[in-house]
Amino acid sequence: MKILVVGGGGREHALVWKIAQSPLAPRIYAAPGNAGIQELAQCLPVSATDIAELLDFARLEDIDLTVVGPEMPLQMGIVDRFQENGLKIFGPSQEAALLETSKVFAKEFMDRHDIPTAEYRVFDSAEEAGRYIEQIGAPVVVKADGLAAGKGSIVAQTVCDAQAAIRWIMAEKAFGQAGERVVVEEFLTGEEASILALVDGRDHLIMIPSQDHKPIFDGDRGPNTGGMGAYAPALVVTEALMIEIEERIIQPVVVGMEREGRPYRGILYAGLMITSAGPKVVEFNCRFGDPETQAILPLLEDDLLELMQAVCDRTLGHRQVRWSSGAAVCVVMASEGYPGPYQRGVVIHGLEDLAEEDVLLFHAGTKRQGSQVLTDGGRVLGVTGLGEDVPQAVRRAYQAVEKIVFQGAYFRRDIAHRALAREGISSQRPMEGGPGASDLPEGRGDDRSPPSLLM
Repeated sequence: MKILVVGGGGREHALVWKIAQSPLAPRIYAAPGNAGIQELAQCLPVSATDIAELLDFARLEDIDLTVVGPEMPLQMGIVDRFQENGLKIFGPSQEAALLETSKVFAKEFMDRHDIPTAEYRVFDSAEEAGRYIEQIGAPVVVKADGLAAGKGSIVAQTVCDAQAAIRWIMAEKAFGQAGERVVVEEFLTGEEASILALVDGRDHLIMIPSQDHKPIFDGDRGPNTGGMGAYAPALVVTEALMIEIEERIIQPVVVGMEREGRPYRGILYAGLMITSAGPKVVEFNCRFGDPETQAILPLLEDDLLELMQAVCDRTLGHRQVRWSSGAAVCVVMASEGYPGPYQRGVVIHGLEDLAEEDVLLFHAGTKRQGSQVLTDGGRVLGVTGLGEDVPQAVRRAYQAVEKIVFQGAYFRRDIAHRALAREGISSQRPMEGGPGASDLPEGRGDDRSPPSLLM
């Protein structure tokens, strides 16, 4: 089989890594890929958003299956274009992808189908949004309607911060047209969880739960990022809670999308808040999460390629998925300054020292220059530790992180802290071989106060 993976981040590296293990012995191409992906696939100098060039390549090379990693090509209609040309592709149509590409559509869809989510109001006027915030007070959440690379959701603890977020999104156009409308919604209290499900339009298979860590600083402080780490399985999601999530959220989405004439096929990501009133949807994504994928796929014991084919062929039926009984923890190493401006082209050292069987290295923002690997993005690497339980996986992940060095490297030191707390372990004190503050070299990690809201 010939497989084309669209994208070049850590999620796409994890997808390529898992697809490469298929008994179908696929030949894999990636567009554009990165320094890690090129060890497993042939990388193409084609942007993930160059739909015409990707289509030409898939037709010329007779690609059997295309797998879409990032959200932007979905918004641009890559699935529709490929299917119109008789090509098999894994991902939702442009209309179905509105669940992610428009926060307003997603909220109104949940209203129509009685799916639990935060109370909200939609505004296309900054003045009206500002007056509403003055009425209801804070904390509130302000969200740009469209895609914003995971940074368009701002938790404002004060009315002033909320007003500043409105100005930044709508007046200063921080996200361009994506911020022409905003959603102002109630602040939910609880613990987050990410639920991913394979969906073929009618049937679905739920994957193990995971938990992302979006704020840049330890203790979930500071502005949101694309994700600074994740672990799986998320201990907050019990078996009983998973049944409730499936019945009240996943199944209604699948049924509702089909009834509205936009059947959903691909991976459905539900970002949830587990509140005292039960699970509520924070957001939907229409692709594999990043970095959740780097923690989930190492625990998958079945053939991912076969499952993707079943989605495209609408044959998920009553399949079941097998999972490892262990845990995985992914720690993201980022460039200094991320999620703001950052430097590219910094040499990465220590990658050759990672030979442990229980550690996986997923490249995100990297490129190869001769014999050297350089930084080429805000999130640079995802270091995934595997273990019999979460504490062991945490230790192995941070032991590996300590071997990797590049100027300005930054990472959170408390990934999976909620899971560790359940085990009675503090993520801030040194563990044997673990991420204790005293174990970090000077300049690694960050104890500064969070920046201003819109820094």
